[in-house]
Amino acid sequence: MTRLEEKFAKLGVDCAPGQEVRHHVDPDEKFRGTKLEGVPVDFSHGDVNAFPPIPGSLENFVGGFDEGADQAYTEYRGRHNIRDLLADRLSRFTGERIDAAHELILAPGTQGALFLAMGSSIASGEKVAIVVPDYFANRKLVEFFEGEVVPIRMDYLGANEGSGLDLTQLEEAFRSGVKLFVFSNPNNPTGVIYSLADVTAIAQLAQQYGATVIVDELYSRQIFDGRDYTHLRGLGLVSPANLITIIGPSKTESMSGFRLGVAIGSSEMVGRMEKLQAIVSLRAAGYCQAALRGWFAEPDGWMTNRIAQHRSIRDDILAVLKAAEGFSFRLTEGGSYFFPTMPPISLSISDFVRVLRVQAGVSVTPGTEFGSEFTRSFRINFSQNHGAAVAAMERLVTIVDRYRLSVDAGEKGCSV
Repeated sequence: MTRLEEKFAKLGVDCAPGQEVRHHVDPDEKFRGTKLEGVPVDFSHGDVNAFPPIPGSLENFVGGFDEGADQAYTEYRGRHNIRDLLADRLSRFTGERIDAAHELILAPGTQGALFLAMGSSIASGEKVAIVVPDYFANRKLVEFFEGEVVPIRMDYLGANEGSGLDLTQLEEAFRSGVKLFVFSNPNNPTGVIYSLADVTAIAQLAQQYGATVIVDELYSRQIFDGRDYTHLRGLGLVSPANLITIIGPSKTESMSGFRLGVAIGSSEMVGRMEKLQAIVSLRAAGYCQAALRGWFAEPDGWMTNRIAQHRSIRDDILAVLKAAEGFSFRLTEGGSYFFPTMPPISLSISDFVRVLRVQAGVSVTPGTEFGSEFTRSFRINFSQNHGAAVAAMERLVTIVDRYRLSVDAGEKGCSV
């Protein structure tokens, strides 16, 4: 295998969200039990049919279309008047002033913003610390940009308070030469929120060792049970030159189809991201940028109601998991994810994902996407039709019961 082939082999997509249909299914394969009937549910991503986008999104998009070239061909970093709007709103949200002209760039999705941020921060051979478990693209992007992954463990199940991030391991990583730390808050896939103490410690360590931090705050508006949320940039403890914040309207606001994301950073860092965007996608789709006019300007009560709807789904899925035998999990504190660990079963995680889809009409993301050791874990996105989601979880538990073992068979996960 050539170096180029090896590089792209690490970017396997077969186990990624939405890719389950590419898994081979043997028509002659024998399954345990009969097929479970019910509305198909794809837990690998949210359902925008169940939760429509921010009111006025379509009208704003059409308004941008009607403006023609002014909206179609914006600056690479995004149209100036939209950046002005967002800088003001995001300054108030994060607790730190943002210079619209120099410190904010629009990208094609938060995934695009993350690509720009990491591509502007990683040189070949450099060490990059990432949390395990965390968003699977973090690891893949480090490898794509030829950095060296340094995993930082997060004992999310064992922690009584906070994230369970191993801060001693993080400091050791900084001492060993790590100059970039990447994490999501709330954590994807566990839904854990980093406490004020966690975020403060991360900031202090990064500042002490001169490291850059990229924080993905995509779900920072969807916080449950009155919990506190700490924006890293709002603390003012990390040098602005060493901090990038990623945020966007694709999740709680259901605007994923517009492919819009925002990166906030120093003038120098945003300048680098703009140069990279100029040779990748040029800009976030021009007409779609206009849909951002409604972000953080939703009707009174709209966001509160949406969070309440998701909390209700979370609680009912929690009840299903609690009633099942042998599942380990932590209550989702923010975002729309659960990351349960199953009891030992006779299937590998990749086979479980396939059998679940074929026999129960339910798709999940295998835990091995978030770390090779999570061979009995899976992630669900519960931003779905309420009744369908709960019924799908009941079918999932039934499939687990069919293949349950009394001892751990040491199953292997999906190769990623």
